[in-house]
Amino acid sequence: MVLKTFGWSFAVTALGLVAAVLFGGWTALGIVAILSVLEISLSFDNAVVNAGILKKMNAFWQKIFLTIGILIAVFGMRLVFPVVIVAISAKMGPIEAVNLALNDKEQYQQLVTDAHPAIAAFGGMFLLMIFLDYIFEDRDIKWLAWLERPLAKLGKVDMLSVCIALIVLLISAMTFAANAHQHGGAHVDKAETVLLSGIAGLITYMIVGGLSGYFEDKLEEEEEREHEAEEEAERSGKPRSAVQLAGKAAFFMFLYLEVLDASFSFDGVIGAFAITNDIVLMALGLGIGAMYVRSLTVYLVREGTLDDYVYLEHGAHYAIGALAMVLLVTIQYEINEFITGSIGVVLIGASFWSSVRRNRALAAAEGKAGSDEKTEVSSGV
Repeated sequence: MVLKTFGWSFAVTALGLVAAVLFGGWTALGIVAILSVLEISLSFDNAVVNAGILKKMNAFWQKIFLTIGILIAVFGMRLVFPVVIVAISAKMGPIEAVNLALNDKEQYQQLVTDAHPAIAAFGGMFLLMIFLDYIFEDRDIKWLAWLERPLAKLGKVDMLSVCIALIVLLISAMTFAANAHQHGGAHVDKAETVLLSGIAGLITYMIVGGLSGYFEDKLEEEEEREHEAEEEAERSGKPRSAVQLAGKAAFFMFLYLEVLDASFSFDGVIGAFAITNDIVLMALGLGIGAMYVRSLTVYLVREGTLDDYVYLEHGAHYAIGALAMVLLVTIQYEINEFITGSIGVVLIGASFWSSVRRNRALAAAEGKAGSDEKTEVSSGV
């Protein structure tokens, strides 16, 4: 099972490390290995959240997620995205941006750093909306009940998560603008960039998340009439509408996953510049890490880990909220990547331990109930 799920990841690791040695020797090998570990540590919470979505999709779309999805993740977000950001921010052509990335790495890194406020605002708002919509939903299973119960009651207010997200964005933009004013207005335009990028992130979340939710609801409605649909399909000889609808639902859920992965990858891409400004090594290292994150997502789904450890998804969403706030804070202040990665690991670790304790308590309760039942039977005899 492990080899089947992680086989491609092992293969990509081997090829990536060989390519690193051929490209830059043993030093490059070490850099790629460090970047791979960085990506996995920063994106473990991404795997847990992805698993919660991917388990609703069939085996075909899980394969799509591991094939086409990984191409988008590796080449799109880890290689093309930094170049596109530089091209847009520096108002240059993509070919010129690629040439800059390969031949003037310091200038390329500086341009990516200058574009960080826009990246952080977009990703921060997208992730913040995921967190807010999760904590404001009333759930049967609650991890931090003392916090989640009142939040679930507040969640009954329409559009509350959007209002809070916009307030957070306004505060971020105003704070950045105030800081710019203190420095002679040199960065005034960046405040507007933060505001526009944050709104773009919010709109992206609402469009993609709304479409995936719409088709998912439609799919559930069709599944309730599955028997009737099968009989009708047999009589007419036409493809079942439920299959077509499932395809639409899966497509938009896949699209949602890709945007989610993109938002999670922002901190990894930015953090990678602290290690190297070589886009080839960056793509190799982050690509290997991204492959393991995707394999881990599928493993969690197939093993039913989220069903066994019910608080894992809670911990991952709290980690999302923390990462969203970290991204927004980094608009003005620099935060070490170790801290960013550690927050997610600690929250998910705590939720995992809470799940283990819950499972032990339930097992003990069931054992005690069974023992009492046997005692009653034996007393009756």
